Amino acid sequence: MVSSNAQNEVYSSPAQQEIADTTFVNLKDYSKDFIYDMKYATEDNFLKAKVYDCAECLLRYKTVKALIAANKDFMKDGCKIKLYDCYRPLSIQKKMWEIVSNPEYVADPKKGSIHNRGGAVDISLVNAEGIELEMGTNFDFFGIQASHNYKKLPVPVKANRKYLKSVMIKNGFNSFDSEWWHYNLKTGLNDKVSNQKWNCN
Repeated sequence: MVSSNAQNEVYSSPAQQEIADTTFVNLKDYSKDFIYDMKYATEDNFLKAKVYDCAECLLRYKTVKALIAANKDFMKDGCKIKLYDCYRPLSIQKKMWEIVSNPEYVADPKKGSIHNRGGAVDISLVNAEGIELEMGTNFDFFGIQASHNYKKLPVPVKANRKYLKSVMIKNGFNSFDSEWWHYNLKTGLNDKVSNQKWNCN
């Protein structure tokens, strides 16, 4: 009798399954330490259209691990990552391209972007009070002022951008010259474009 109970116990708590690095997961299932402002789940974006059904942040597991590591570094200084966009299914990319068919603003879905591969995030930082750090432009501002190379900015803004970039690069991300908010996981470029959907329930 005792042995069968012991057996049942063993089977009732199976070993944690290893997750492949390229598996899509929801960031909120792995950390509660992020701030979300998922712009494309609202009309408050440059498209002036809501293109996501709900505000979820899906990413490949390896991107999630790197992002959590970066956020821990920021949290040591009393800051947290604020997310504007994460993984973007290819069907959404096509929808965005229909609204704005300009490769300067939207990646051509024929090629796909790193957002469609689950390896990119659009982010900023908030301080301990939840106030966004000043970065010089809004997210998705398409002008020279959004570039990392633009220097005619107040000293605190340049310091904030430099801080964001240095921590992200230390944790395995690359920056994107023309957009201070966009970061790619270096190893994410090798992954395939995907049309993985998320559950809005």
